[in-house]
Amino acid sequence: MALNHVQITNTKSRDRAYKLADSDGLYLLIQSTGAKLWRMNYRHLGRQKTLYFGAWPEVGIAAARQLRDKARAQIAAGLDPAAEKRIDTLARKVAADNTFKTIAEEWVAKNEREGRAPITLDKIRWLLGMAYPMIGTLPILKITPQEILAVLRKVEATGRYESARRMRSVLSRVFRYGIATARADRDVAADLRGALVTPKVQHLAAITTPKEAGGLLRAIEGYTGHEITAIALRLSPHLFVRPGELRSAEWTELDMQEAVWSLSAEKMKMRRPHRVPLSRQVLEMVDELHALTGDGRFLFPSFRSPKQCMSENTVNAALRRLGYSQEEMTAHGFRAMAATLLNEMGIWNPDAIEKQLAHLDTSMVRRAYTRGEYWNERVRMMQHWSDYLDQLRDGAKILRPQFARGREKGA
Repeated sequence: MALNHVQITNTKSRDRAYKLADSDGLYLLIQSTGAKLWRMNYRHLGRQKTLYFGAWPEVGIAAARQLRDKARAQIAAGLDPAAEKRIDTLARKVAADNTFKTIAEEWVAKNEREGRAPITLDKIRWLLGMAYPMIGTLPILKITPQEILAVLRKVEATGRYESARRMRSVLSRVFRYGIATARADRDVAADLRGALVTPKVQHLAAITTPKEAGGLLRAIEGYTGHEITAIALRLSPHLFVRPGELRSAEWTELDMQEAVWSLSAEKMKMRRPHRVPLSRQVLEMVDELHALTGDGRFLFPSFRSPKQCMSENTVNAALRRLGYSQEEMTAHGFRAMAATLLNEMGIWNPDAIEKQLAHLDTSMVRRAYTRGEYWNERVRMMQHWSDYLDQLRDGAKILRPQFARGREKGA
């Protein structure tokens, strides 16, 4: 006779465990502790086995019977229900470990081990962080293009079209990593190429005329903020490296005797080692800086911790204090200033200028024919550039009007 709720509730424990039969092989094992456990005995390949369905009342009568019926169907199909249960448990565990967030963080950790720049990793984590609330807990195999599009549309709705575009690229790379590690079948983010709003190209603000460059250099010379920041400002136009490369410069990278700064591939955007010839003016500024920070790791340590480098906002904040708005000049703008004025001189090989800017030619054919480093020309060019900057700076004595001084925003 099948069991009912009242009968099970009123059943008491005994000194020894005993069974209450339900139907079709299902029974309730009443243990001496009072626990009531659903069980089912069966035979598979000639061996007697027991299947466990859980405890009552967590597993009710109807649920236990459904599990029994499923097991009987498996037995009829020649399967072992206990083995199938272990496989299902393992599949659920694997699915839980194969969530988008799990795989994405594994991919980020791989990039970190490969030496990707910290600022690049921070941007990737920021983009992924916006995606996690919607797809982070989903098994990567079950994520659809529509779900990815919903994530991207949410970012687009805030007007951050470029962020949405970059997020699609990052999500695509996570899916490709999932494919490479046998946990995803396809890159569903790739299906969304062309679905997003194309952001308008916004060139970073930069001063690119000799007259305005001279005014900027005189303003920099008159900067009265922190002396380490002042030297970073003064070095920026002479070296015209990327802001992140300047602020993370380390003393061990400099060879003062050979007058060269060597940057490893891990620090470079294009993942290729780069060398910067140091002009006489730069060496003098670096020597001045050494008296301030030479006993540490970084040329420009953070004001908060010498174990970290200067904040990415420090030079930009200094330009703002000098009265230059974000629409007029940025730390990255020193690269555009150098590229424009050096090319306008007409005396330097454009490829040498590009090499010094650490640009990577996108044309495979052109790259094959421009393997030379133009080192000797770059050495002459960098000294000529520093001399030219001095001439522009000394062209007049009037400094650009400055805003009221405030507390310097931090490195």
